[in-house]
Amino acid sequence: MLDGSIYRGAEAEISVHSLSLQDNQYSKSQIWLENGPSGQLNSIQAGWAVHPRLYGDSVTRFTIYWTGDGYGKTGCYNTQCPGFIVLSQNPRIGSQFSGSSIYGKTSLYFTLQIFQDVSSGNWGLKLGNEVIGYWPKELFTELNKGASLVRYGGNTFMSTNEISPPMGNAHFPVADFLKTAHFKNVLIIDSNYKRVYVEDKKIRRYADIFECFRVTYWGYSKSSGVSFSFGGPGGKCGV
Repeated sequence: MLDGSIYRGAEAEISVHSLSLQDNQYSKSQIWLENGPSGQLNSIQAGWAVHPRLYGDSVTRFTIYWTGDGYGKTGCYNTQCPGFIVLSQNPRIGSQFSGSSIYGKTSLYFTLQIFQDVSSGNWGLKLGNEVIGYWPKELFTELNKGASLVRYGGNTFMSTNEISPPMGNAHFPVADFLKTAHFKNVLIIDSNYKRVYVEDKKIRRYADIFECFRVTYWGYSKSSGVSFSFGGPGGKCGV
């Protein structure tokens, strides 16, 4: 999590994992860019989600979301409402991935970038090497000034207070990337519109329920850039 400055975008390679969830749960791994107070929060989100209520299955799918008023009357998932403008003939929004990481054997990634265009002020979405669309600046009030908060990682939801779904690959973070959900080559687009690695001193690590979810920051390496691992099995968290 980064706050306290103005950012014009964020980027990372995100590992993809399969999970089995109940209808009243979801689990996400994504990037958030946000600005504004809670009641007027502007938020752009993109990554993968397992969301049975949204999709009708437990398939891992590329998923985006936006709100311009703190989840009040504006915003939606994917293209369920007017807002996100699709440019690509194959945008893959709401589509399942071609595969998934296999624990201890292989890691599958996708590269995601959200960026504010220096000329138009719109917020673009780049998947791999292709800009697949954008959120027009007119959707937002606070994000037009840039993002004051950037988050990388996962979150989960359950409609009751009983069992939390897993996050990431359902395992606690470890150093072996074949056995953990992770982000690598974590980059920020700074106030001068330059892509730079996230600085250690500006990062705040956060996992709200330690017995269910954890995060480990690895810093910079030549092989993975700036990286971290996260996730956990969920369960009866905080009970």
